[in-house]
Formats: sequence, C-alpha cells, structure tokens
Amino acid sequence: MTVAKTALIIGASRGLGLGLVQRLREDGWHVVATVRDPAKASALNAVAGVQVETLEMNSGSQLDALQQRLKGQNFDLLFVNAGIMGPQPQDPEQVQAADVGELFLTNSVSPIRVAQRFAGQVRDDGVLAFMSSILGSVSIPDASEMCLYKASKAALNSMINSFVVSLARPQLSVLAMHPGWVKTDMGGEGADIDVLTSTRGMLAQVKANAGKGGLQFIDYKGDALVW
Repeated sequence: MTVAKTALIIGASRGLGLGLVQRLREDGWHVVATVRDPAKASALNAVAGVQVETLEMNSGSQLDALQQRLKGQNFDLLFVNAGIMGPQPQDPEQVQAADVGELFLTNSVSPIRVAQRFAGQVRDDGVLAFMSSILGSVSIPDASEMCLYKASKAALNSMINSFVVSLARPQLSVLAMHPGWVKTDMGGEGADIDVLTSTRGMLAQVKANAGKGGLQFIDYKGDALVW
C-alpha cells in the first residue's frame, strides 16, 4: 500500500494557497495548512481532512509555537505561499517606511524564517517551495507600477539562494515558483489563468522535482526562469 504524502502549506485561507490545498487533497495528500485568522478560513475549513493551524508569519513567537505543535511531523512538501502586494501607489517618493518594512518582512524575510524552522522536517526526497514571481527577475525590466512588490520578490529570490547555501542539503529540491498571472484578489480578473490551472501545474512541478535536488526558479509549467 502506498503511504500518503504530507504537505505543510503556509498561507492557505484563499487564492493560490487554498487552491494548492484543494489539489493536494484531491491527490490524496495529508495536508497541514496555516491561516492568519481562522474566522476568515471558511473555504479552507470546507476542505475535508485538513489540519488547520493559526499562524501570523511575521510573528516569531507564533512561528515558534507552530514549530512546537508540529514537532515530530515530517513533510514531503513545505510550500511557503503567504505574501502581500504592498502599498499603493508604489511610488518611492510617497511610500512610508513602515509600509516598505511590512512588505519586505512579509514577502522576503518571513518566508525564510519559516524555512529555517521547518526545512529540517522536510524529507530528503521532498520539496521546499516558495511562492515567488517572474516579477522577481532582475533580468526582466517590467512592471514599473509594481516596483516595490517586484523588488520584494527579487529580495526573496536572493534570500532563497543564500538560505540554500546555508542549508547545505543538495539532495533537497528547492523551488522558487512563479504561479503564472492568476485570477486572484491580487492578480485581478484580467489575469491570464485561473487558480485551478495554476495549482494543477504547480503540484505537477512539485511531483516532477521531488528527489532531484538543487535550486530552481521555474513557472507552473516547469519552464526555467532567469534570475
């Protein structure tokens, strides 16, 4: 009998995080999923068989508490999904220091704090994935109206690179994942694809890369992206 795989999804109350949980459960995975506010997680709670945990990712004490609650559990997938768009308009002349701090803490620093605490519980043939974006590529001049968000994702990519070096586990597959331009609250209704298409693709890439080892920056179709 095949043993069901287990995933930990960080940020799963809606959008891509919720979609990932749905795809994983459809595929027979056991899933632990975190939300900031359980009162706003009705869609996640409707997915049968999910272990829902409360986590404000920017809180060190909440990360420590979650680490204690999940102590002893091992995962085939850790997917750090949580992130924010940041202040609007994204004008360097107008933006406030606190807003920039929250954006970079949430999108660039806290995902690494999560990985530092839980990467040791990801199996050697598993996958550690971060929700990045093609906008994080410094090689592609684009999206000047989202310059702060773009910079936060570039910073995430850089920090993932540094974390992989410090982790020193070349056998572990680490993915910086671009989900596509998706119809979510952040992506808007004018986006190219829906959540189902994106999350099906991302799950396929997780399964295809399990056990391969190394760091990749790819999209939901498996195409390599330039850093």
